[in-house]
Amino acid sequence: MRWDNLTDEPVEHGRTPDAALFGADVVTTRIDTPEFRGITFHEVRARSVLNRVPGASRMPFEWTVNPYRGCSHACVYCFARKTHGYLDLDTGIGFDTQIVVKVNAPEVLRRQLGSGRWQGDHVAMGTNVDCYQRAEGRYRLMPGIISALTEHANPFSILTKGTLILRDLDLLVRAAEVTDVGISVSVGFLDTELWRTVEPGTPAPERRLDVVRALGEHGIGCGVLMAPVIPFLSDRPEQLRATVAAVAAAGATSVTPLVLHLRPGAREWFMAWLAEHHPYLVRRYERMYAGGSYAPTWYQRRITRQVHELAREYGIGPTRAGAARRIRPAPSAPVPGAAEPTQLTLM
Repeated sequence: MRWDNLTDEPVEHGRTPDAALFGADVVTTRIDTPEFRGITFHEVRARSVLNRVPGASRMPFEWTVNPYRGCSHACVYCFARKTHGYLDLDTGIGFDTQIVVKVNAPEVLRRQLGSGRWQGDHVAMGTNVDCYQRAEGRYRLMPGIISALTEHANPFSILTKGTLILRDLDLLVRAAEVTDVGISVSVGFLDTELWRTVEPGTPAPERRLDVVRALGEHGIGCGVLMAPVIPFLSDRPEQLRATVAAVAAAGATSVTPLVLHLRPGAREWFMAWLAEHHPYLVRRYERMYAGGSYAPTWYQRRITRQVHELAREYGIGPTRAGAARRIRPAPSAPVPGAAEPTQLTLM
């Protein structure tokens, strides 16, 4: 496994490699308990946890904090699988079971936020892998991270599929009293059979909607990323309607549809899953994604339009002034008179 001179992104476009992100002390811990059976934790001491988003990114934020690499949620479509290759780790099963833990993340973040060079920019979490995956139950890094951000009144947002975020509800309420806090929960569909195979390590969609409901009851507005909408498996009109209706019933402040995208690394893993579970769709996917990582623009626009119409029908209004900040996808180039598709990298 490579640790020295490791950067968050591969060196490209003439970019100079950053200093090594991890110190030399790496502890590998193999856990053999029912909750973590088969999972190996690589405990590392990070030198930096504030990561600048590459300038070419579509993301609407500039800084992220990722206390974990790899994710036991095991979503077969996860774009972040490719990043495990930078560590010489397997991007399939290895991504699901070999979890890198930055055990000193809270203390490093507190030091970086206190630096005179830090300008208090918005910090996004959960945009690479989920910061509330099961490992967080063992390592409890997020309470320290949230506390550090609160101490500096630094705005932040969290994107998650994990119900463990409710453990930190009091901390989030306290943070929202002094800074902008945005929470988004990812719920792409309600189909139980599809969920069990495509997102096997995540809480059920209904439990994630419980998180939306609980946050709202405590005064923290929560948006839902309806992500991903999976072509031919979760995109029928009745499926979209059922999901939007459930999102509205949970009290979400917004719903944003995101069509499945298949970047290198994730694409191979997803297509292998598709061949096993839905072989009749393989050729259709090869045609749909023949042009690259994203579904055709016409398809994205259709899904976006349908979901937005349903959202209006179910009374999920636009963002209000003063509402909690939420992670929003960056818009594509505008097309007059057309509902624009949106994309966000997910865990």
